[in-house]
Amino acid sequence: MPLLAACGGSDGGSRDGTTSGKDAEKILPAYVASNVVTPDIPSRNGSAVGFTGKLDLADLKTSVPKKLGKGGRVTVMSPFWGSPPKDGNAYYKAMNDLIGVDVVWQNQDGNTYDQKLGAVLASSEVPDVVVVPGWNMTGRIPSAVIGKFADLGPYLSGDAVKDYPNLAAIPTDAWQRSIFGGKLRGLPMPSSYVSGIVPLYRQDVFEKEGYEVPRSCDEFMALAKDATNARAKRWACLDMKWTAFNAFGVLSGNEKSLGWNEVDGKLIHRIETDEYLEALEWTRKLFAAGVVHPDAELGKSNAADPGPKFAAGEFLIYNQDISQWWSRTAEQATQNPEFKIWGMDFFGHDGGDPALWAQNPASIFAFVNKKASEAVIRDVLAVANVTAAPYGTKEYMATNYGVEGTHYTVKDGVPTKTDQGNIDVMNAYVMIASPAATIAHPDFPEVAKGQVEWQQRMGAFTRKPSFYGMQITEPARYTNLSNDFEQLEDDVVRGRKKIADMQQAVSDWKSKGGDELRDWYRKILDENGPAAG
Repeated sequence: MPLLAACGGSDGGSRDGTTSGKDAEKILPAYVASNVVTPDIPSRNGSAVGFTGKLDLADLKTSVPKKLGKGGRVTVMSPFWGSPPKDGNAYYKAMNDLIGVDVVWQNQDGNTYDQKLGAVLASSEVPDVVVVPGWNMTGRIPSAVIGKFADLGPYLSGDAVKDYPNLAAIPTDAWQRSIFGGKLRGLPMPSSYVSGIVPLYRQDVFEKEGYEVPRSCDEFMALAKDATNARAKRWACLDMKWTAFNAFGVLSGNEKSLGWNEVDGKLIHRIETDEYLEALEWTRKLFAAGVVHPDAELGKSNAADPGPKFAAGEFLIYNQDISQWWSRTAEQATQNPEFKIWGMDFFGHDGGDPALWAQNPASIFAFVNKKASEAVIRDVLAVANVTAAPYGTKEYMATNYGVEGTHYTVKDGVPTKTDQGNIDVMNAYVMIASPAATIAHPDFPEVAKGQVEWQQRMGAFTRKPSFYGMQITEPARYTNLSNDFEQLEDDVVRGRKKIADMQQAVSDWKSKGGDELRDWYRKILDENGPAAG
């Protein structure tokens, strides 16, 4: 993924490296907590804030008392999943009127966005704003970010951010991630640093069958064998590799820099650890025991939605993004009232406390064209100050739900999108900047409470690795070094390859550049110091 720079030099800053410590402090915006709305559950141990109450439109607060936009026109290229709405729709019109800026969307297919991004950044025709998700920060894109996008520091560093109170309330960790090439270039979408992946399970079936939630790998295996009856088309789980990594305390693999950590003075990569191999071996045993649903045998090629088979009881446990806790609940609420999905706490493999590792606190960024005038930059910040409004405000409702009556209705304190809302109010304005991580489900407040409390419990066991929060750009020569490991992991756990094959791959990785990369990261650590906390 991406990166930063500490050294000076040209206007663009260094093309690789990072910026942290005192250098970052000079760049980062001041943090001023918002007091416009008080959450029902405050953030703790890195969790999101939670809201469990019903929504009262009459009680919505105002976080942007006057329009900051000056009526300019701003073009935005952003990934979009689904069919983009027509230009000039009621949502876009209402948002532009609220902000005082004419935002023109250039939505691109999110599934092929990396290709479009590469082409646009290589051209001279770059829109005013370009949204770049962290998972697209590969190849040459990080250096293009440094070369093509503006330094927002003069507008946001230190007390300057106070002109935009909702941006000032974005957590400092998320801004730290927005430093590219030694400059504050990104507008972030903050997220909790607690694992976003949860082992989700059928709580209703567990209660009916008298199953206990497992607290160790052995207990999980015993439960899985007990719950599996292939003749009756019931299996215990899907591929539990991600849960295994957490049970064995393996460093994160979702971003290159998070895979490294200093242990006893030496930098170690996740793939070099015994825990990594032990997690793969335990996951392999689940497959070998026949407790994994046959669909999961297909690995990544199986893109089918697991929801219907989970609802039908074909398997009882799977790991997936925390958002599915609510979405599966909402899906089944009317047709299957007995259905109850819940999140299982991670366990240490041996029954002790889990050793969990922090994820990065922002993963999607909006950047402003380096050629943009001050007027355009100010208008973009006016947009961001509205889209970063906290839950419980008029601006949040406008950004996330659109226009009352046209895009959503509220019944019994629960907002529901209309058909028009599901067409117009999609992933557009929310991509510019967001408030601190927030979980709110007025339709299922017990789920919101469950999600936040899960994050708080897991956050208590979550540590920050050496490079947490740093935006690091690896030299291009190492770009593809680790590319084959995910496929190899999947082959090992399915019995198609052996642990010995993985050990050989690690040995090859070291000789082909892994050891050199270690030295490169060592230098960053020596110059910048480890992540705080």
